[in-house]
Amino acid sequence: MTHDVEYLSQEKYTELKAELDELSTVRRREIAESLEQAKSLGDLRENSEYQEARAAQASLEERIAYLADVIKRAVIVDSHHTTKVEVGSTVRVNRKGNSEEQTLMLVGSSEADISGGKVSNESPIGKAMMNKRKGDSFSVKTGKGIFEYTIVDIA
Repeated sequence: MTHDVEYLSQEKYTELKAELDELSTVRRREIAESLEQAKSLGDLRENSEYQEARAAQASLEERIAYLADVIKRAVIVDSHHTTKVEVGSTVRVNRKGNSEEQTLMLVGSSEADISGGKVSNESPIGKAMMNKRKGDSFSVKTGKGIFEYTIVDIA
């Protein structure tokens, strides 16, 4: 779709693969049965159940295509260096002017969850941190201005 590589943890890969299997088998069958039932009700142009089942089918097929694409492009991140930041690294950073440290895990875009401290390698902060080492500083331009960070530790 849009990227060459999708970085995933083994856990996320397994989760997406299970979802794809479930959607491709069980959910597809359920929607096919709904379509058949709706067809039996008569005129398809004025059959809201049929229209809803078709919309559900289209949505399902879109999700299946997305998951298949992500899985096809997946690179499993299972180890990383602790000397430089890369996908899979857990990084403690300190923002200039703020005494509190932040802990961020650099993940692929499919796993990003900022509230959980997981930032995408494609995000501005993820790109800025990539390949930096302990003690390095980097800047991130956001809508609220430019923020400067220092890497405290990499795990």
